[in-house]
Amino acid sequence: MAFSSSSRPHYLPPGSTSVKVVVLGAFGVGKTTLVEAVSEIRPLRTEERLSRAGQVVDDLPTAAKTTTTVAMDFGRRTLAGGIVVYLFGAPGQPRFADMIRSLLDGALGGIVLLDTRHVDACYESIGLLEEAGLPYVVAINDFPRAPVYPEPVLRDALTLPDDRPLIRIDARARESAKQSLIALVKDVLRPKETQPR
Repeated sequence: MAFSSSSRPHYLPPGSTSVKVVVLGAFGVGKTTLVEAVSEIRPLRTEERLSRAGQVVDDLPTAAKTTTTVAMDFGRRTLAGGIVVYLFGAPGQPRFADMIRSLLDGALGGIVLLDTRHVDACYESIGLLEEAGLPYVVAINDFPRAPVYPEPVLRDALTLPDDRPLIRIDARARESAKQSLIALVKDVLRPKETQPR
């Protein structure tokens, strides 16, 4: 049976607004986990086993991790007000910087995941977002036995302005992980102070 354009069922509600958000951060920080936790559809994952060949080019601090994202993760989440967020999880190795720049094209903004055991490992992700001129949220992913630093210490270490959101989440828990999306959308929608002329 053929469907006319007026009778074809819609996959997304009519009038919904789609936006693209990229999840960035160092290797092993929880990007795939966050996309999986937040997505309302079964996420696309491009995980492959780590190989000895990769050890030659990558300095990877997480010895317990056996897989890595080789292209991107993809998920979707519908927020209130008909906002449909398409989530793109970027690979964490620095050698993928050019691919990440391509992922950032057309994005609303980014979520930078931070592991406080390796604070300096997220500098490159922040730099890529700032280079692209995109708003972003830094989300501290709580790992067991990871050091807890006061917010001013982290802001200083990241040279993070006071108006840039810095939140704490558990990327494994849907409601907690969703807070990173909510914080980003709120930041984007927040009225910006007008610059004096």
